[in-house]
Amino acid sequence: MDIGADDFAELSPLLEELAGFSESGGPGVTRLLYTKAWLDAQMFLAERMRSCGLEVRFDRVGNLYGRLAGSMPGASVVLTGSHIDTVRAGGRFDGAYGIAAGLLAVARLKEVYGTPVRPLEVVSFCEEEGSRFPLAYWGSGNVSGMYAERDGSGIFDHEGISLEEAMREAGFGLSSQPDSRRSDIGAFVELHIEQGVVLERMGRRIGLVESIVGQRRYSLTLSGKPNHAGTTPMKMRRDALAGAAEIMLELEERAWHAGDPLVATVGRIEATPNTPNVIAGEVRFTLDIRHDDELELERFSQGVLDASRFIAESRQLTLDIRSWLQTAPVQMDSQLVKVLQGVSAGMGITSRRMASGAGHDAQVLAGICPSAMLFVQSRDGISHSPEEYTMPEHLQEGAAVLANCLRQLAYGEEGLR
Repeated sequence: MDIGADDFAELSPLLEELAGFSESGGPGVTRLLYTKAWLDAQMFLAERMRSCGLEVRFDRVGNLYGRLAGSMPGASVVLTGSHIDTVRAGGRFDGAYGIAAGLLAVARLKEVYGTPVRPLEVVSFCEEEGSRFPLAYWGSGNVSGMYAERDGSGIFDHEGISLEEAMREAGFGLSSQPDSRRSDIGAFVELHIEQGVVLERMGRRIGLVESIVGQRRYSLTLSGKPNHAGTTPMKMRRDALAGAAEIMLELEERAWHAGDPLVATVGRIEATPNTPNVIAGEVRFTLDIRHDDELELERFSQGVLDASRFIAESRQLTLDIRSWLQTAPVQMDSQLVKVLQGVSAGMGITSRRMASGAGHDAQVLAGICPSAMLFVQSRDGISHSPEEYTMPEHLQEGAAVLANCLRQLAYGEEGLR
């Protein structure tokens, strides 16, 4: 007996409750790593997991797990979930949907089928977005071994608080807590909104992710000389903001020339002293570059950095470049994709194989276990915005596909690779 979309009537109300855990004073949802809003949301989810009869635990960095034990001794874990943190003023579905749907799916499987053969777990990863600290995938990165909790000592937010300090303030990072590294995961399946317009435009309900793009993220600091805007001749200026503007135009021109699927973005910029009548003496900004081919990604990134150095030198500016994220393009597990495709077809739900232009925890977990992703439609492709929206019936269909995939993986007798 398949679990159907009607089994997930609680999904939208649960997402509404989760959206309430947000920093006050602005639109959308702002839930940054180790803040009060973040901690309150994790504690809320922990209580919901307990109420569903799951064993609850936090690991050393604050990843939250709800576990339904299996009957096969020593069997590897079937894991689902996503991340609880958000961008600033983000939407209510990014990350949270995969956690809420995963929790309800595991609870429904327990109710209908009882004890699974393999342990079944839902995870709320502590961080994925990189919104507070200049790193991303802190949660899944600690699970996979990409990071260790000690790596947080030299990383600071914009208020000068280190990641390690924030982690301990939230009650984590203690040697008495379970190590985050996992070696017992047999499969990971992540459900997510598409964050793009492909499914909506193509009239398909489910996206079967075959690959996830690689990323490079950099922080650049241009330093010049602050001076009076009215008394400093144009030819005598060392204007950091003008230099940054030239670099941004160079980035855009190179990206246009490279063509799809490469994308490049300056997402954050800060000028100092940021005063109308003073030439900017320092500008800090970020570069985000993505491509599904590792060689092309590296070639483009190095070309942009070399051009930035040339622009800085020609303007008598100093340039500091710091790389804080490098992820390679990743293929999802072909067998798990086939399982998801078969489940969707069996339920009469249209699907499409596709690539993901956004990064996800699944690409990090793919380094330690077979991993897969499925998408549901995003209205107008809008995400990382208060305008983010997916229709309730699509959310419920995605949860049903996830549940039936988990049933095959956790309750079946066949082994996982």
